[in-house]
Amino acid sequence: MLTVMDASPYRWFLNGMECSLHGVIDDAGGEVLNLVFASQECLEGYFELTKGFISQHGIPLAVYVDRHTIFRSPLEGKLSLEEELSGKRVNETQFGRAMSELGINLIWAKSPQAKGKIERLWETLQSRLPVELNLAGISTLEEANAFLATFVQQYNRKFAREPRDPQSAFRPLEENINLDFILCRKETRKVDNGSTFSFSGVKYRAIDQGKVVALVPHSTVTVLHSPRFGVKVQYHGTVYDVEALETLRREQAVSKQKKQLPKTTIPAENHPWRNSAPPVPVSYEESDREILEALYSSRLAWR
Repeated sequence: MLTVMDASPYRWFLNGMECSLHGVIDDAGGEVLNLVFASQECLEGYFELTKGFISQHGIPLAVYVDRHTIFRSPLEGKLSLEEELSGKRVNETQFGRAMSELGINLIWAKSPQAKGKIERLWETLQSRLPVELNLAGISTLEEANAFLATFVQQYNRKFAREPRDPQSAFRPLEENINLDFILCRKETRKVDNGSTFSFSGVKYRAIDQGKVVALVPHSTVTVLHSPRFGVKVQYHGTVYDVEALETLRREQAVSKQKKQLPKTTIPAENHPWRNSAPPVPVSYEESDREILEALYSSRLAWR
């Protein structure tokens, strides 16, 4: 009914390389459900961890985690009463959104002691696993992740115990559910008038069996992106492949450069500047010359 999930940064390899081991255990019997190495504690590591244990065991009722921002928004619990009454809500994290889609309750621990079972697991693994990796001649994350499947089986045979109620509370994963399309990052975008949308500075269009999918202008689509499959788009409940429009991106870059150039204005043929007459020499009368000389001499006297 309850699984406990966490990650432990440590020098898991005897060559001194530090990385994070993501793990999940069954709270009832202490069985390790899955372990995944990653360079650091990250969302992708938890997604891989979740996909592995759900594919093997099923969907649990709840997942017990700490208050890392991967699981819990920093704004959670900080809204004022007026903001809550006005309808303002805190957005779910990507992991929280995935758990909601799978029907899994997310429970946040308030202290490390609250998830003591998995903390004790880290103490055991930190003393055993580096030695096992060294004996197997493993020094990379890829090799270590392949090794963990066998290691978890051996570990559970030695340390896991039978739960009080042997009946499993895991729900089977339905065949029509694609975990890859749930355990990924999702962002919404607006469709322009050309049935395309922008994502990470690139224009995309939806493709279905080699044909372009017509998207309603100004409608909303959900962009799915993950290291497992790259970029896809979900429109009206259907997930499509995408095609990047490289030509449009280059044209936009060129047009942007042109906009940044300073504009030069060339006067028209009938512009007054082109047809202006040459200056007329000024002629002074003798009386005017005398007045100017008097003013000039008075100025010198004042200085």
